[in-house]
Amino acid sequence: MNDTFFDDKEFTGINFTEEKFQKGEYDNCTFIKCNFKETDLTAVNFIECTFVDCDLSMATVGDASFKNVEFDSCKLLGVQFDKCNSFLLSISFKKSILNFASFYQLKLSQVTFYDCSLEQTDFTECKAQKLSFEMCSLKAAIFENTNLQEANFRTAKNFSINPTRNNLKNAKFTTEGALQLLDMFQISIG
Repeated sequence: MNDTFFDDKEFTGINFTEEKFQKGEYDNCTFIKCNFKETDLTAVNFIECTFVDCDLSMATVGDASFKNVEFDSCKLLGVQFDKCNSFLLSISFKKSILNFASFYQLKLSQVTFYDCSLEQTDFTECKAQKLSFEMCSLKAAIFENTNLQEANFRTAKNFSINPTRNNLKNAKFTTEGALQLLDMFQISIG
């Protein structure tokens, strides 16, 4: 990795599909309306950074570090977060699109989702205790051998979770949401 270091910088409106993205460490930086689509972010360190209204779809994040990083109103289609450096992983997503993303086998205790689209996102074998999916759409999201103890699904919608293949101990659902857990059994209630 390059020894380039950026501290307290703001990057606005940069199209990294046309301009070369400089690899290195970004500390307390803000990216606004930047295009990172299919950009190679391999081994880049993002510490206390904020991404606002950016497109990171299909960006390569192998061994990238995300520590206290916020994504607000971003597009992150197909991002493979399971390939990033999971040490001290701490990220939050607000009003972002993460369809087809992957969090396979990650520990997500320091991750928050608020008003996000997580359609067909892979949470297989994640440790997602106490995770909150507040106002998120989870249509066709994949939960397989996922630890969802104390996770909050009260305001989530469109989820399908097999309660026999996931740990849902003390998870929080509305009455309607809890009934969705029975869909896989193809039973009729009422």
